Amino acid sequence: MRSNFSVLVENNPGVLARVAGLFSRRGYNIDSLSVSRTDDPTISRMTIVVDGDEAVLDQVAKQLRKLVDVIRVRDITNEPHVDRELILIKVNADPTTRTEIMQIVEIFRGRIVDVGEYTCIVEVTGDEGKIDAIQNALKPFGILELVRTGKVAMQRGTRTVLVED
Repeated sequence: MRSNFSVLVENNPGVLARVAGLFSRRGYNIDSLSVSRTDDPTISRMTIVVDGDEAVLDQVAKQLRKLVDVIRVRDITNEPHVDRELILIKVNADPTTRTEIMQIVEIFRGRIVDVGEYTCIVEVTGDEGKIDAIQNALKPFGILELVRTGKVAMQRGTRTVLVED
């Protein structure tokens, strides 16, 4: 079972290291981790995707809440939320295949952000399914390099409060 945790933390040096250390000490694997400042420069939001059974996921949430700089931990997996990922894919693109690649990119509402003599770099944002699909669609052309940001997620429709309700 995969869970998406939305974690608000104080924007202090070492917070990311403490969170990552918590996972490594307990032998838990992080599937995805994205972190950035919020509109308040003193607070950052982490989106952490973790795979595990219910006991592991409960333990992850409890351990995160114990960390000093953690303000709020919320498992938004089963709550209405929006999540996105970004992928950059460098693909073989000689003049004979470029048009076909451009059509595929257009279908996925992506953009070609760089063109070389025999390669191009494609940028696409979307949910995990869309990102997997564009990756599979471009695989036959030969993927030279690929990088994914990991998931960022935000709960829908509720106001964010810094204290648990």
